[in-house]
Amino acid sequence: MMLTDSDLTALIITLKLAMVSTLILLLLGTPLAWWMSRTRWRYKFILEAVIALPLVLPPTVLGFYLLIALGPNGPIGGLMQWFGGQPLAFTFTGLVIGSVFYSMPFVIQPLQGAFAAIGPRPLEVAATLRASPLDRFFTVAIPLARSGFLTAAVLGFAHTLGEFGVVLMIGGNIPGETQVLSISIYDHVEALEYGHAHLLSGGLLLLSFIMLITVYALNRRFSLVRP
Repeated sequence: MMLTDSDLTALIITLKLAMVSTLILLLLGTPLAWWMSRTRWRYKFILEAVIALPLVLPPTVLGFYLLIALGPNGPIGGLMQWFGGQPLAFTFTGLVIGSVFYSMPFVIQPLQGAFAAIGPRPLEVAATLRASPLDRFFTVAIPLARSGFLTAAVLGFAHTLGEFGVVLMIGGNIPGETQVLSISIYDHVEALEYGHAHLLSGGLLLLSFIMLITVYALNRRFSLVRP
């Protein structure tokens, strides 16, 4: 059994969404995770709770409020219209925004843990060699936290692949524009096309399993070579 044209399009949209969302999360989450691992701000726990909220919040709840915010009457959608643009609900850009919020803890938490595990000693040594804070971050912290970056990238990417509730609420089910693989699987099951559903579900299952095996294997290798 072969994939249909709509399935291939949904696959491309899903992979594109996962790559864009993961890249944005790594770019925005890295400095945030570094700050959270170093700060002594007494109310840091509030920010940590906000970041972890998608772990316990039903996806449809998060998707509903994002839909309101991105719609024409919401603050973000209304602002876009005021500048002459279009509301972001039911667009690929809206899917990216929703995916960034939904996958946020899967990227930021591993990065924060990796940065915290470095400890102060390597950075203090670099400081005695007159390395600037920025230099210490790029030449000491990031290389030592490479396992955290690997885990964050894979978990963020894999989590985005399986999104359903958030993307359905924000993007709907528009073939060729906002229809992702998880929604395509649901459509096949609803139409009793179990063969196509098995093919897509099995492919996602295998891909996710391979990605997790890669993460665990490389993290084990990093731990063995770490001095």
